[in-house]
Amino acid sequence: MADKSFLTWPFFEDWHRALAAELDEWAGAHLGGIDHSDTDAACRSLVAALGAAGWTRHSGAEAGETLDVRTLCLIRETLARHDGLADFAFAMQGLGTGAISLFGTPEQQAEWLPLTRAGKAISAFALTEPQSGSDVANSTMTATLDGDHYVLNGEKTWISNGGIADVYTLFARTGEAPGAKGLSAFIVPAGLPGFEVVERQQVIAPHPLATLRFTDCRIPKSALLGQPGQGFKIAMSVLDVFRSTVAAAALGFARRALDEALQRVSERTVQGAPLFELQMVQGHIADMALDVDASALLVYRAAWAKDSGAARVTREAAMAKLFSTDQAQQVIDKAVQLHGGDGVRRGQKVEELYRDIRALRIYEGASDVQRVVIARQALGAFQGGN
Repeated sequence: MADKSFLTWPFFEDWHRALAAELDEWAGAHLGGIDHSDTDAACRSLVAALGAAGWTRHSGAEAGETLDVRTLCLIRETLARHDGLADFAFAMQGLGTGAISLFGTPEQQAEWLPLTRAGKAISAFALTEPQSGSDVANSTMTATLDGDHYVLNGEKTWISNGGIADVYTLFARTGEAPGAKGLSAFIVPAGLPGFEVVERQQVIAPHPLATLRFTDCRIPKSALLGQPGQGFKIAMSVLDVFRSTVAAAALGFARRALDEALQRVSERTVQGAPLFELQMVQGHIADMALDVDASALLVYRAAWAKDSGAARVTREAAMAKLFSTDQAQQVIDKAVQLHGGDGVRRGQKVEELYRDIRALRIYEGASDVQRVVIARQALGAFQGGN
């Protein structure tokens, strides 16, 4: 049984604790044995189920509301502990429409948020391009103004929910200035002429991923999010909110790995005694428990800071994502090791976790990019204090 003592920490309100308990109960009843063999169908089913149960209503904020990052983190941690694809399905509903929640006009919000929050429309966040992953300012896809429309040309790749999403938040170069200052954000519905899915990508932990191509694809000026040239600001603001939730998902994976390891070493015997009696095993368990608690402190510090009114939590979110994803990899690796041969057997939970965790150290800012962010923030704080 997962440790819940962290919910007593002062980062949370009573309603956060009630939500976590309710979701844990729901997930235990509905997410066991999810069939991942048809990833597209599984994701559609999970979004619909999460919507019907009311969980995806937390993925976006309508007019007059704000996104509660602690809620997002608690939901992602809990879902990840139960089923990685369920976490993915929820996360993309938030990331895909985060820009609409934060920067959309009342009309844009009214058109899309009721659908995505109810699980009746699937969303996606189309930022990455073949030649620009973490280097967003190097994006080359263009959106050219032509009368009352923008004309999209270019490609996006590694797009989560690509091919199954109903709506995409897409970033393209509108040319107001060089580099990051010349990007804008748009709402792009699926199925438009000139919009095609050219490749479905297969990865070690099955997720719906695709490369998208836009050829003279026309969208109305009303599809623009915010102001022209604000795309980089919008993308970074969305990631500033949701980066902490990636760390929370990694924390959920790590908690599940620790639970699986504790069960294994309690039940498995070596020379007539539980495996746990070996001091080396106790050392591994201690390291795993330490990494889980340290990750939780960083995750919920970042979430609490954002919810408490911090304009940006770039440093806190980067620390949470870097540490939690890297250490979750270590926790899960130890759990695999403690399972012996069973640890790499298909169908074992720790083997699934081993595949699930790896991508989290890459997407929404790879680990080395987070180190750069943290170092620059530290230097800036030092220089500002002198």
